[in-house]
Amino acid sequence: MPSLAHAAGPAGASGPSEALFISQVLVLIVVGRLLGEAMQRVGQPAVMGQLIGGILLGPSVFGALAPDWQHALFPPVKEQKAMIDAVSQLGIMLLLLLTGMETDLGLVRKVKRAAFSVSVAGVAVPFACGFALGETLPDAMLPRPELRLITSLFLGTALSISSVKIVAMVVREMNFLRRNIGQVIVASAIIDDTIGWIIIALTFGIALHGQFELVSLAKSLAGTFVFLAVSLTIGRRLVFLAIRWANDTFVSDMPVISVILVITGVMALITNAIGVHTVLGAFVAGVLVGQSPILTRHIEEELRGLIVALFMPVFFGLAGLSADLTILKSPSIAMLTAGLVLIASIGKFGGAFVGGWFGGLSRGESVALGCGMNARGSTEVIVASIGLSMGALSNDLFTMIVAMAVLTTMAMPPMLRWALRRLPLTPEEAERIEREAFEAQGFVPQLERLLVAADESPSSKLASRVAGLLAGPRGLPVTVVRVDPAREQRAVGPEAGVEDAVKKAAASAQDGAEQDAVLLDVDVTTRTQPAVGAEAVAAEAKNGYDLLIEGLEPVVSRRGGLHRRVSEITAVFNGPVALVSARGTHHEEPLRGELNILVAVTGTEVSRRGAEVALALARSHRCPLTALYVPGAHNNRARRRRFRALRGQNEAILKDIVQLGDRFGVQVHTAVRVNMSAEEAILRQARLGGHTLVVLGVSKRPGDVVSFGHVAGVLLEEIDRSLLLVASGAPATP
Repeated sequence: MPSLAHAAGPAGASGPSEALFISQVLVLIVVGRLLGEAMQRVGQPAVMGQLIGGILLGPSVFGALAPDWQHALFPPVKEQKAMIDAVSQLGIMLLLLLTGMETDLGLVRKVKRAAFSVSVAGVAVPFACGFALGETLPDAMLPRPELRLITSLFLGTALSISSVKIVAMVVREMNFLRRNIGQVIVASAIIDDTIGWIIIALTFGIALHGQFELVSLAKSLAGTFVFLAVSLTIGRRLVFLAIRWANDTFVSDMPVISVILVITGVMALITNAIGVHTVLGAFVAGVLVGQSPILTRHIEEELRGLIVALFMPVFFGLAGLSADLTILKSPSIAMLTAGLVLIASIGKFGGAFVGGWFGGLSRGESVALGCGMNARGSTEVIVASIGLSMGALSNDLFTMIVAMAVLTTMAMPPMLRWALRRLPLTPEEAERIEREAFEAQGFVPQLERLLVAADESPSSKLASRVAGLLAGPRGLPVTVVRVDPAREQRAVGPEAGVEDAVKKAAASAQDGAEQDAVLLDVDVTTRTQPAVGAEAVAAEAKNGYDLLIEGLEPVVSRRGGLHRRVSEITAVFNGPVALVSARGTHHEEPLRGELNILVAVTGTEVSRRGAEVALALARSHRCPLTALYVPGAHNNRARRRRFRALRGQNEAILKDIVQLGDRFGVQVHTAVRVNMSAEEAILRQARLGGHTLVVLGVSKRPGDVVSFGHVAGVLLEEIDRSLLLVASGAPATP
């Protein structure tokens, strides 16, 4: 250790040391990881372990026990501190980016009345308490008495803001995230965070001028709201296009991460240019990135790893290093710190409780809100660190705020667990939680991006209609690849092209969406690949898609089986495929023909996936759906015997489909045919029921020409109704 100190030189004469910098980072990572692990094992957030690790390494413990060694590892040399402070400052920006990505605006909208009521009261009351405390502090506690207003604003913000990460962690751990009260708690914390960053940004603008100036404050306010308005409208679209362009254009590793970092930096510079703090730009950038409808899980996983492993322990460790708890030896400072904790806790609990009461929540729910909103955690430390770096907070005030953040955060989990256990589950909540849990594990809810192979035939337009109905409710982006551009010359009828078909179907699906649903515009992009057919689809598929929807003609070859072009395209896509064949009324009017869906079910996972797609289409188009159970056996006697032997299982399969329909909000009619083959049963039911679209879940089977099995082959040859085959399984190898 002395050698490290010598590397920095006496009083920093030889300049900053790279070896010492690496040693500091390594120590902060190791200590933060170990203490974070220990905290999680006792039900506390890991970030508290990183913060406490910094406190232990600082003057409070390590510096008191071995001051020479502590100064050797963390020397008070300006140049040396600047090296690791740069990592810390970058860490603040990335932490705000990650926080923004985890901000669920849809959740806020669902519980907006209660959440806004809780947030307004939960911010106003403790902010007023903190501001009043700042105005009454003795001059000796202030870094610059002439800037008392800025210090008071920081204290008010520090007492009023909640930590979304820690609140969400405890609520998720208690399995309350989908409960009404859990949604209100998390949504309120999100609004708290947003309000807090806006206040910090405005306070920073005031600090730049050194005093309160109405003109400068008006400019900061106007700039902030213009920035937010443009970001959440035009900016959201531009961010999505940038992410999509990077993903689809670059061939090097992780281009999307580079684009996200550039977006974050640019938005941080914009907020800095309008006179507010860069944290607001980073936070809003995270919100926009989190709303991107493609690659969200992949992006978050890649970013989270580096941020959690490196930047979080360095930032929170340095925050702990800056806190000197030895000042609490002074009775006056200790009493003032205790008063700060008391004011913060009572103010936040009281404000949230009153807000919940006026928001229509019960007394028990309001108590849970007050307990949950009292965690400051990482957000508090970031605010205090900004105040310290700006000179708005003294080291003593910073230490007091960090101590308050640690105490309130560690007290919150057991208090919230106690409050939540007293809230029984309502029947409405139980039903919704069951439905959402199913959807989270289903096939359709996991779709993020759709690819359509088109040739402007009727089947192509019907496939585009299917894509729009699937994409509309969640605003999924759709890419259309023209596998045969020459067919544009033979487009059928006066109807719109495939791109317009997707948009019209998506708009139709959104018209029937729930009132509180967050609807995103469906982006439709047409790709013109230098190759055609399977090569064009394979080239585009490399950009990452969850489902290929094929609408090509001819579908069947003259000799029977799939047409060679359809088979080749199906084979090159590594994932689920939906093959659409427009027939009957849809051949003449693929975009306007009515949908009356028949889905065949057998109780297998493959047929269930087909049923999910059928139910999603029925929900979006608000059309009737019938589930036909077709037991598999090779002759009539065997079918009847098998049906009687497995009657209970058969009834369970139909009941499962009906319940599946309930979760989708679709009424399902059922039918059973046991005295004929599966293909005969489907053909007869389609004719007798007047169905216009038959959906069947199948598996891709390899061979010289891809096959979907005997039943699908017969239907492709004989059915006179439109057919949708939902194929899953490994890609075929022709």
